Amino acid sequence: MIAEPGVETTPPVQAEAAGQLVRLSQARPGHRGIIAEVRAETHPGDHGVGVEELQRRLLEFGFVEGAEIEVLHEGAIRKDPIAVRLDDMRVALRRRDAEDVWILLDRR
Repeated sequence: MIAEPGVETTPPVQAEAAGQLVRLSQARPGHRGIIAEVRAETHPGDHGVGVEELQRRLLEFGFVEGAEIEVLHEGAIRKDPIAVRLDDMRVALRRRDAEDVWILLDRR
């Protein structure tokens, strides 16, 4: 789902009961979970591409609902980029792009 810039949206309600729902950009190394939603909603100028293009790119990289994810590492400067294990692959992602990925953290 693509949200209009400037329109406040809330995380998916059905997922909140199972565990803590956070943006991937807020997760720290060692956090694990499952992707609940990919929702490009930040302002287009923040990424250099439009929200539709950003959402398409994230989906093509494998950031899809139900994929297992673990935060592996944060960069030394301003904790950017972040490295994640996404199912069986490793991906580096800018923190501002990670804001558009909602994950349901494991309770482990």
